[in-house]
Amino acid sequence: MGRDSVDGAILLSPANSVHTFRMRMPIDVAYLDRHLRVIAVRTMRPGRLGMPRLRARHVVEAEAGVMAGGGTEGCVGRGHHVAQGRPMRI
Repeated sequence: MGRDSVDGAILLSPANSVHTFRMRMPIDVAYLDRHLRVIAVRTMRPGRLGMPRLRARHVVEAEAGVMAGGGTEGCVGRGHHVAQGRPMRI
């Protein structure tokens, strides 16, 4: 909050939904299951409440466009895994 851009990503755990109230910019949100497998990716505009994902146990937030396939480096999509215990580059 209070920023105009996001540098990197943040893992929220445990979590199965997020909101973008009081945010100034859109963000990409990846919902992960208990095995850190991506089950959904959404871009959320400011002032929104995300729908809870029943199978989600973790949520990753990053700058809008980073996870949605803006390039081949670091794309996150359904079925991909997130490495646990190491910095994640997305």
